[in-house]
Amino acid sequence: MTASLGATPTIVLVGHGMVGQRFLEALAERGLTATHRVVVLCEEPRPAYDRVQLTSYFSGKTPEDLSMTDMRFIEDHGIELRVGDPAETIDREARRVTARSGLVVDYDVLVLATGSYPFVPPVPNKDAEGCFVYRTIEDLLAIEEYAKKATTGAVVGGGLLGLEAAGALKGLGLTSHIVEFAPRLMPVQVDEGGGAALLRTIEEMGLSVHTGVGTQEIVVGEDGAVTGMKLSDGSELATDLVVFSAGVRPRDQLARDCGLTVGERGGIAVDEQCRAVNDPHVFAIGECALAADGRVYGLVAPGYEQAETAAATIAADEAAFTGADLSTKLKLLGVDVASFGDAHGTAEDCLDVVYSDSRAGLYKKLVIGRDGTLLGGILVGDAEAYGTLKAFTGSVPPVAPEALVLPAGAGAPAQLGPSALPDDAIICSCHNVSKGAIRGAVTDHQCTTVPEVKKCTKAGTGCGSCVKVLGQLVNAELEAGGIEVDKGLCGCFSQTREELYEIVLALRINSYQELLDRHGREEARGGDGCEICKPTVASIIASLAPAIGASGYVLDGEQAALQDTNDHFLANLQKNGSYSVVPRIPGGEIAPEKLIVIGEIARDFGLYTKITGGQRIDMFGARVEQLPLIWARLVDAGFESGHAYGKSLRTVKSCVGQTWCRYGVQDSVRMAIDLELRYRGLRSPHKLKSAVSGCQRECAEAQSKDFGVIATANGWNLYVGGNGGATPRHADLLAQDLSDAELVRLIDRFLMFYIRTADRLERTSTWLERIPGGLEHVRDVVVHDSLGICDELEKLMQAHVAHYRDEWAETINDPEKLARFVSFVNAPDTPDPVVAFVPERDQMKPDLPLLSIGMRPAEDVLEGSAQR
Repeated sequence: MTASLGATPTIVLVGHGMVGQRFLEALAERGLTATHRVVVLCEEPRPAYDRVQLTSYFSGKTPEDLSMTDMRFIEDHGIELRVGDPAETIDREARRVTARSGLVVDYDVLVLATGSYPFVPPVPNKDAEGCFVYRTIEDLLAIEEYAKKATTGAVVGGGLLGLEAAGALKGLGLTSHIVEFAPRLMPVQVDEGGGAALLRTIEEMGLSVHTGVGTQEIVVGEDGAVTGMKLSDGSELATDLVVFSAGVRPRDQLARDCGLTVGERGGIAVDEQCRAVNDPHVFAIGECALAADGRVYGLVAPGYEQAETAAATIAADEAAFTGADLSTKLKLLGVDVASFGDAHGTAEDCLDVVYSDSRAGLYKKLVIGRDGTLLGGILVGDAEAYGTLKAFTGSVPPVAPEALVLPAGAGAPAQLGPSALPDDAIICSCHNVSKGAIRGAVTDHQCTTVPEVKKCTKAGTGCGSCVKVLGQLVNAELEAGGIEVDKGLCGCFSQTREELYEIVLALRINSYQELLDRHGREEARGGDGCEICKPTVASIIASLAPAIGASGYVLDGEQAALQDTNDHFLANLQKNGSYSVVPRIPGGEIAPEKLIVIGEIARDFGLYTKITGGQRIDMFGARVEQLPLIWARLVDAGFESGHAYGKSLRTVKSCVGQTWCRYGVQDSVRMAIDLELRYRGLRSPHKLKSAVSGCQRECAEAQSKDFGVIATANGWNLYVGGNGGATPRHADLLAQDLSDAELVRLIDRFLMFYIRTADRLERTSTWLERIPGGLEHVRDVVVHDSLGICDELEKLMQAHVAHYRDEWAETINDPEKLARFVSFVNAPDTPDPVVAFVPERDQMKPDLPLLSIGMRPAEDVLEGSAQR
């Protein structure tokens, strides 16, 4: 079958990854799909997908979720997309490509976007059963299947993909190891200090890291399957699954075979227009190309630039690719890692400004020139300022460098908003969009929302790391133009959450429907609301229940219909449709008899048990119909709900304090128990965590909590606004040397002021940085009563304490409420057949069925032109 060269010029694209798809979009933007026949030969069995987010497959995303290909786009532009049918030979003299299926296509322009292939070290038994690479969806499916019979996995390579692969293996239930030949993790992106911070954080997650050693041999058993690895230091590592993630190489064999010039270390040599240096009819873009500056770019942003350059050149427009910014912002195993500019300080006479906190896993380094110019930097553990710092690279920031690296709560960090950035600052590296272009989208193209600006400029449509700064710029530009920015909670309410709180409290409104009908947007009144405002209003009503005459029980009447999935069933939904049950263990103190009860319940119901970071015991794998039965036994034993499912107080951790520890100066366990029992069930904008340490050694990690308490010889120090999660933040000292009564009074005020003024889903750490005046304002209000509202705040908290009821006990004593705990309303006695488990390490884990993904045959051609 031959598609011969006709009157319509033909563009053949070999490869359909992220860069290939961007090339097709660039062709369409220039009208070339209307004047050319476009044929795409794709090796993989599915169209382009987001390889940057590949690991999110293990977090529940499907291959369809990862897809970057809108089939309507393919059809509308008449693109002939052949999946599972790669190019096998190129005849440059005849300008002809032959595909695996036998299809022959004559071309006027050939574009190679074949990407890269994983480098596998040439060690013995590298192809043994149990060895994998980590590059495509098919690779992940194979790893997922093999992991079902494995217990330990090892990843060769501690770079970006290596860390993601290790996290994926851990998520699959394997004991995971990382073997990195360099002396630190992510040696390309971070320096020694950043590597140390990253190492500590990753090891705390339960992964074993081996740096400074290489893999010498893969050890196999008699059946030929992997049983271990021999390392260069003479040690051996027992493992039954190995993932090679030791870098990539340009996939240029097709180019070599047809005589195109390639670099000494690989890559199809191209000029500044991305045209092959020895054939004007051939272009190469993405990871297979050796750019004119002598570099092979492995990031998606330079690939997009190359795609746009090639398309522009084909359209006879002026364009050139002379190099690209290699700045990156990543989230690896939940840890922010970013580098930008001259991150390693290679410039002459440059200086480093460093902030490091190894305990918190924080490392920030800025590279500064002698004249104060920001040259680059590295951020580990907290990359919140990445967008702003990157935009300032190459210029002198308006504040001192040390102010840019100090974390909130460790001084007076600079707040550099969008107005401080120059117009030529690049906000979106993926699509090379400047601040000026974003401003122009608002002022010249009348864009008024972030989605509109994304569509107009493509900013924020790549990796997404610039979206926050993008939103700030859009709002700032609108406000500067005198346009009112809609800061309403959602499409149903024009008010903010704080304003709705005040309305509910002042008018004693205890019904969502009444609030919507009286104070909602005109078009929303009489409606059902949305998934943003319903749980938000439900939380406000629950927080104020005693004061406004509402029921504090979240499953009462209208309240039940407003709850998120977790609150709806008073338990945490897990990835296989089962639920986890977490009883409250105040302060982490538990009697042996209660431990035995938990063990018996877990045994009798076949639940997976794990000690949590909050000093509690989590029981996983309960079916929805089992929840009331489990709660009944727990309540009978004296337990109550731990509210692990709700936006409310979770735990108050403690060390053993002066009762047992020779360093303790106060009874931290007693205080933790008192605080947890006081604030249990308190609904808030986001979850609340606390801890009490019995001395300055801080074993309970109180400074990483929303409110933390540390004992002193004279009483207690109160810290607020900490966070130990994805965006770590040290808590700020609010008050010191407090008595028991003073401590409780200030916490009462702080929590109720936070609940009153925070935005939806806003942690105390973010709230404290956002609220005008920051910590000093909060101190004025909470400690010094500057607004005269402390008496009201205390009364609201006292009402909560007096009216607290255990939600589990309320539910098991109400037959009407029990009726909701079924998998199928029309078959209440039938359990969900999808919820299944398999044994692992003397317990069980979810049996997640391998996704069934249809493989499109090579002959299946998606021809838009044939459908027009």
